[in-house]
Amino acid sequence: MQILVPTPAHLPAYIAALEQGWTVDTARGEVAAREELARIRADARVFIEQQQDRLALGGPVTLPDGSQVPRIPGFKMWMWDGEFCGVISLRWRPGRTDLPPHCLGHVGYNVVPWKRRRGYATQALAQMLPLARAEGLPFAEVTTDPTNTASQRVIEANGGVLIERFTKPAAFGGTEGLRYRIALVA
Repeated sequence: MQILVPTPAHLPAYIAALEQGWTVDTARGEVAAREELARIRADARVFIEQQQDRLALGGPVTLPDGSQVPRIPGFKMWMWDGEFCGVISLRWRPGRTDLPPHCLGHVGYNVVPWKRRRGYATQALAQMLPLARAEGLPFAEVTTDPTNTASQRVIEANGGVLIERFTKPAAFGGTEGLRYRIALVA
């Protein structure tokens, strides 16, 4: 399994995953999947280009409660094993390590259900960490829910250390979260 820059050649597999009910935005679920499908139908080329937005030129980001916030620099890579497996993303603020309150972590990932339990999230995170270092981050923060033991194992397998239990912002439901930090030393 490798992570790769999304291309038009890989787009049909991504569309198929969306049509099967998967979405990278688990908080917004089916609504987010429909929005992505509409964006792809409107202009697939632009959709692919927007997966790599290191200058934060895209429009605002819609949070789970429907509110919108300014985009920060970031990019998405697609997990691929000959088929689409999921997405891993990186976001940051240039020259800073902190994130805005609405951004829960530097890295987020989601594997399609039919490819889970194969170690793909662990591999994808391992491949993303050097890219985070290349953006100047000394560490990457990753958050998960206290009940998501699979994600906790992924983070810990990549050197993540639990730094806090926190309450997510209201836009994310105000539930409890766990924040891990992974050192990105060379």
